[in-house]
Amino acid sequence: MTEIIFVTHSTSLDNEHRLASGHADTPLSPLGRRQAAALGVRYRDTCLVAVVCSDLQRSYCTEIAFAQREIPLIRDARLRECDYGEFTGHSTDLVERERPHRVTVPFPGGESYAQAAARVRNLLADMPERYSDQRVMLVGHRATQYALEHWLNDVPLEVAVVAPFVWQPGWTYRLVSVPPPSS
Repeated sequence: MTEIIFVTHSTSLDNEHRLASGHADTPLSPLGRRQAAALGVRYRDTCLVAVVCSDLQRSYCTEIAFAQREIPLIRDARLRECDYGEFTGHSTDLVERERPHRVTVPFPGGESYAQAAARVRNLLADMPERYSDQRVMLVGHRATQYALEHWLNDVPLEVAVVAPFVWQPGWTYRLVSVPPPSS
């Protein structure tokens, strides 16, 4: 079993302007940098063998949180947010309205939440052998959390994607085995 602590990235400049970033590489805002530092304090005494982050800077700037610890920080594109395609840079309200319609149908020029979840599943498939009986932190995006709920808690993806998102300081998951792709 691998224990996964999942946290969302800290506040980005796009978040503050209520813009949907998707795969756009927007930086953390000053507030986000302070939140990342607070993440390090919150998990200061937690034993982690690795922190695996999306390769987008709003996620991998987690290095702020763990600068004083010798924990490998691994960037992995499979943890990226859903690619909003033509909706990238538009208001989050617009993307929120589209979300229920994009579970299996890709955003124009982008991807569907099912495609984003498949990326996360591929990452999960690599974890049991590499991190058996250990604790790993994943730093990602809302699409990452939808995928974790789907693959590890058996929540149908169409339910996870439309469920109200309520931020919390972290979610804990237990990875025993990776479900087959058809789940």
